[in-house]
Amino acid sequence: MYFCHKSVIIHHMRIGFFEDSFCHNFQPLVRLRPVFDLRSGIFLLREKTQIRFPHLSTSFFVRDIIQPLIAAQYPDIPVNNPVPDDYLLVNGRLLSNHSFFNFISDLQDNTIVYIKNEIAAVRIKPGSVGLLRYDSEGLPSFEGCRGFKQLHYESPGPLMVHYPWELISINGSQIEADFRISPGAGFCDGLLEEGAYLLESNKIYIARGARIFPGVVISAENGPVFIDEGVTVFPNTFIQGPVYIGANCLVKAGSKIYGGTSAGPVCKIGGEIEGSIFHSFSNKQHDGFLGHAYLGQWVNLGADTNNSDLKNNYGNVKSYANGIETDTGMQFMGLILGDHAKTGINTMLNTGTVGGIMSNIYGSGFPPKFIPDFSWGGADGLATYQIDKAIETAKIVMARRNIPMVPEMESLIRHWFHVLNQASE
Repeated sequence: MYFCHKSVIIHHMRIGFFEDSFCHNFQPLVRLRPVFDLRSGIFLLREKTQIRFPHLSTSFFVRDIIQPLIAAQYPDIPVNNPVPDDYLLVNGRLLSNHSFFNFISDLQDNTIVYIKNEIAAVRIKPGSVGLLRYDSEGLPSFEGCRGFKQLHYESPGPLMVHYPWELISINGSQIEADFRISPGAGFCDGLLEEGAYLLESNKIYIARGARIFPGVVISAENGPVFIDEGVTVFPNTFIQGPVYIGANCLVKAGSKIYGGTSAGPVCKIGGEIEGSIFHSFSNKQHDGFLGHAYLGQWVNLGADTNNSDLKNNYGNVKSYANGIETDTGMQFMGLILGDHAKTGINTMLNTGTVGGIMSNIYGSGFPPKFIPDFSWGGADGLATYQIDKAIETAKIVMARRNIPMVPEMESLIRHWFHVLNQASE
């Protein structure tokens, strides 16, 4: 997506997105990606910053273990390789906030900005890049920058996320914030068939190549709706904003897509969906309910898969952050599935369920709420998914979208398999 809008311009500077120790709370979603490549709203977290600074080059600072894969995926971006430029380093967990971006655009050299005692941004002049230190995982440490000027930014709303369910809870407001810097409302460059209806069309964007079939109702009464390039929406579908449907997605006939839902590029979605995020290349195209969930890449939900997102006593839902059960503070919280996870038909999932990468969940009854990476099974027990078969299936799935699995991806998946299985022995 390419946007034309007023932007902040800083010359002779480079943006560096960095992970910090909080990234581990986002497992299993960050097994195969940096935290700043997670989605909330219309954009990935880093894209919210890049759009504001379109003229700046980019660098990444990530965990050493994922560096080879990220370098292969972004060959034009230095990864864990500081260059002698003026840097604006931005925490990868930062959200979209216009006021904060204006604030950091005017920082003086060698300044650290804190949000609630966490480092949110750092301005470093070229001669000071060598002051950066790195911890045992390769994450940047700012111990050598203690002499920098320190500023504290106060904001009434959340500016940095700490847990994956926060991405879900704020997704609707992030769609609205991202929509304000998108190409514009009340625009349709796609094919709107006769018999399709737009409610409050001034808050709806339909991009080139999209096709909206007869019998579709898109309502922006509760928030904006962004339909990206090449999207197809089949008949008798209802979409209620705030909603984002990413490029080349397919929305199946009779779908009910409710507010707070984002589907990244090349997803197939159907049935009933509310308040959920599809990172990209994932499918939930059959009947069944998905509520307040986050699905990574290459996830496939079998027909009539349903997740609960509300406890019978209406209390706070507990879920898992880096394998530790945690009170989410949320009344509505459904499901988190890592990359390449699959469910069989008629699968039932409880509130706050977390399934790891390469997990294959099936069978009657409710499986455990915490399903480790590379698990195979359900309520009757979990076995370890054989790594060679898991990778073989993943390659077949990706090839159907003409995307090869690069050697760095396979190597990282095998690394996690061996590390995690050793830890469980």
